[in-house]
Amino acid sequence: MKNKLLSPLWAKSQSLTWQEDSQAPGEPYRHENKYLISYHDQDNLRRRLSPVLALDKHVKGGGYTIRSLYFDDYWQSAYEEKDAGVLMRKKYRIRIYNYQDHYIRLERKKKFGAYIYKESAPLTRAQVEDILLGNYDFLKHSPHSLAREFYIECVTNMM
Repeated sequence: MKNKLLSPLWAKSQSLTWQEDSQAPGEPYRHENKYLISYHDQDNLRRRLSPVLALDKHVKGGGYTIRSLYFDDYWQSAYEEKDAGVLMRKKYRIRIYNYQDHYIRLERKKKFGAYIYKESAPLTRAQVEDILLGNYDFLKHSPHSLAREFYIECVTNMM
């Protein structure tokens, strides 16, 4: 059954994301369909698909935990745009895997109708701590355009 994906903090069942690579003007977008499935269905799908699909590089012991910190501006524009169903929108997050700080990513997710474009840049724990303290200056000197654009968002949109 197709359904909206609940926040992982509240979801009682596993989520399955199906991705298809697509090409939208200018950027490689992909199309995702999200479904809520039971643990039983998850086990069946895992068994049936494992011969043809490779596991994600973060998998340890059959799975992994993702923790994300989402950013929004003073007016909660990202939340309001999602809630209103705005077709073109973006959001920023910092993500870690398996409670570890050796692989931290700043990510931006852009949505264009049903198509999604994701990009990321590495961060260190010290850089994340600086961001949380409101010290964004290091971002403007990053070799990653995403970090430089996030800097502009932080200082102009009162994140």
